[in-house]
This record gives sequence, C-alpha cells and structure tokens, in this order.
Amino acid sequence: MNQTLAIVVLIGLMAIAANIPFVSERVMGLVPWRRAGVPQVKSFWLRVGEVLVFYAIVIAIGFAFESQLGNRFAQGWQFYAITLAVFLVCAYPGFVWRYLMRRRGA
Repeated sequence: MNQTLAIVVLIGLMAIAANIPFVSERVMGLVPWRRAGVPQVKSFWLRVGEVLVFYAIVIAIGFAFESQLGNRFAQGWQFYAITLAVFLVCAYPGFVWRYLMRRRGA
C-alpha cells in the first residue's frame, strides 16, 4: 500500500466511523441497545463515548499504516488534539442528522 492510498483509506474510514454512533441505535453499530429486554434509545453520552472509542480505533489503524510504510514517529498532545478536532468535524453531519434536523410528524 502506498502512502496516498493509506491516507485516502484512513480519511474515508474516519468519516464513516465518526458518523456510526449518530446514525445507528446499536452500540458500536453492532449490538442492539436494550434494558431489561426492551429496546431503548441511546443517550447522548453513550454516543459521545462511542465517538471516542471509534477515534481510538482510527488512530490505532493510522499508526499501523504509518508503521507499515516506514518509521513510526512519536506524537505529542498537539497531534491528538488536532486529530480529535478533525474527527469531531467529520462527525458533524451525523450529529446534525440526529439532533438538529426537524422530523416530519414529530
């Protein structure tokens, strides 16, 4: 895999992973969210937790790509602050769809 392909794959994966918590009522997009056997609507804080878990997964995949392509460089807190901000920007369409759009008939 060359560097350009790795970047495109990582950005696409970031955009998809950032929106999964907002478009799905399943935990991590896989497990139905139930309490006492009754389906429930996920809370905002559960969605925030999922976004952070998906961020960690995408960062780990990015580090794996970097290691495969060459030397892995040490990163400071600035790297994580900027990449989290970019990840949250990628999550904005899902957030708008879930919380800010008016639903017909509601």
